[in-house]
Amino acid sequence: MRDDNYKDMATYNKRGYKPKTKVEKEIDIEEGSTTAEVFNTLDETASKTEEFVAKNQKFIFIIIGVVAAIVLSSLAYKEFVSKPKQLNAMNDMFQAQKFFNDAVNGVAKDSLFNLALNGGEGKYGMLDIIKEYGGTSAGNLANYYAGTAYLRLKDYKNAVTYLTAFESDDEILAPLAKGNIGDAFVQLNQPSDALEYYEKAIALRDNGYTTPMYLYKAGALALEQGDASKALGYFERIKNEYPDSSEASSIDVFIGQAQVLASK
Repeated sequence: MRDDNYKDMATYNKRGYKPKTKVEKEIDIEEGSTTAEVFNTLDETASKTEEFVAKNQKFIFIIIGVVAAIVLSSLAYKEFVSKPKQLNAMNDMFQAQKFFNDAVNGVAKDSLFNLALNGGEGKYGMLDIIKEYGGTSAGNLANYYAGTAYLRLKDYKNAVTYLTAFESDDEILAPLAKGNIGDAFVQLNQPSDALEYYEKAIALRDNGYTTPMYLYKAGALALEQGDASKALGYFERIKNEYPDSSEASSIDVFIGQAQVLASK
């Protein structure tokens, strides 16, 4: 009997088939009612949507206008304010960068670092760039130069202040900024803070220049603070992961020292 019902259903579902039996007619009525209910629901939803739009048309247009104004204002700001400001900032920073580079590579370092900070020859220094062009990438970069200049001038508190304000995703500058903060904290006799920033520099980027350098500094500081196990971990990373680095050339000596102290 069950098979006969399935056969009836299969026959009924064929396209163009007209219901003959009572069961088929009941199915046809039920499906017709369901379809009608679906269309009625869609019609009601559409009507409610149209009614809402009609009642709130003015409000909707205001929202659209505000969004469009924000987008256009943002594009206009970038094109006519932000880009020219950034270009001017880079031009004004050129001489300060030259003073900084000459200080790093030449003699009379202190006077050149001061010129890099405060300006000279009628040109802006890094502090002027920060003040005049805050919010630009040039102003942000000036924080790095200013912080590093203060570090070289042994003004460690200002070094921390300006280097902390610097933000970057650069492969080298980003970890250097963190490491320089660590150097400043060492000089301020805050070894735990220094170690924290060395570890940040290590974690920030993985490259053959900054990573082994700060692994070495972190290891030396940890060893000095009596944490030989931590120091050993840093030194062994240099040996295993950065064998071609300059820090690896004498790392076996430090590994030996850390092993002796760790075993006590």
